[in-house]
Amino acid sequence: MKITPANPLQKLHVLTLFTHTCLLHHLTATTITNSPKFFNYKFKTHTTRVTTRTITAQSHTHSESQNRITETKMEENKEAIEAQSKFRSEFLQVLSSRRPPQVPLTVEIGKPVVDQWYQKNSSPSTDEEIMKSCPKKDIENFKDLLKEENLYLTIEEGDQGRLPVLILSLKESDIQKRRRPAVVFLHSTNKYKEFLRPLLEAYASRGYIAISIDSRYHGERAKDATTYRDALISAWKTGDTMPFIYDTVWDLIKLADYLTQREDIDPSRIGITGISLGGMHAWFAAAADTRYAVVSPLIGVQGFRWAIDNDKWQGRVDSIKPVFEAARDDLGKTAIDKEVVEKVWDRIAPGLASQFDSPYSIPSIAPRPLLILNGKILVQKILGVPLRAWKFQGQKQVRHMGSFTA
Repeated sequence: MKITPANPLQKLHVLTLFTHTCLLHHLTATTITNSPKFFNYKFKTHTTRVTTRTITAQSHTHSESQNRITETKMEENKEAIEAQSKFRSEFLQVLSSRRPPQVPLTVEIGKPVVDQWYQKNSSPSTDEEIMKSCPKKDIENFKDLLKEENLYLTIEEGDQGRLPVLILSLKESDIQKRRRPAVVFLHSTNKYKEFLRPLLEAYASRGYIAISIDSRYHGERAKDATTYRDALISAWKTGDTMPFIYDTVWDLIKLADYLTQREDIDPSRIGITGISLGGMHAWFAAAADTRYAVVSPLIGVQGFRWAIDNDKWQGRVDSIKPVFEAARDDLGKTAIDKEVVEKVWDRIAPGLASQFDSPYSIPSIAPRPLLILNGKILVQKILGVPLRAWKFQGQKQVRHMGSFTA
């Protein structure tokens, strides 16, 4: 486990991770074994024979010690695999518990999205300026070489069962056609897939197939600016859906079904990343589905239980405050407190603050490459220990991001 200093261009961490794990080559595990050496000197002197027996005995002892270490590691690996299997089984059971009728996965060709209400109502922001600054590889006539696909995947019945997908890649001739690495990018709260287009273009310019989707009740899946808020409140009151994290994770499992069937994508080299809410989607999708070979959540991973126990839940709660205000009123409270927070999480995302929280879900990503980028306060929430226990050089939470890698 290693904590590295912050980099003001934190997106370069992600680019480096995906480049070295997806684009260039497969990761190769190298094991160095110190095999015991047995000495069989066949000299006739008594002294030499004694030395031979001593060395051989010591070598046997070393071999037995190494075998015990190996057996211990194998047992630990077995336990870890069993824990991962148990986590995925329980998590998938919850994900499938509030699903409308499922239908065969179908693909519909769409058109580029323009002049939608959420695009018109989106005022320019610093986030957009940062996004537009993503460096693309210098390719002549890049726009002409860029291939854009707008698709709709039908994964289940109902309005939210139609998943909008945006895919960017470089055109290739029939001779050049090959399976390429892919990266899925996920937007934050109240954003949409087109917002991430500069990132998609940057990765497409480097040979990736870059994908983005609209998460549940966002973008093309929203009727107006309150659709997501209304869905959260409805989930609290009825318990019929799981619009916070879980329903979009289900979409990402279905997306993996589609991506692994494409002839232009290498199914063993699919990465996933996201920002804030998108970071949480990436985190849980990778924990649930091993087909996501590399994962990098940005300011998304946190300890929900830790936040409740340490009265640090306000930041996340404020991002979707209307549902907590509705719960406060329904519970007859005058203010949002830790009891309200815990009841909301248990209702709209069962297990989020217990058996599916980060201490249990993050290990399920191992041994796949993982990069977590968070502010230093969030790192403490993840680790559950004071920062002074770790070597960490971070500054303010938002402006300078530190990286936590495991």
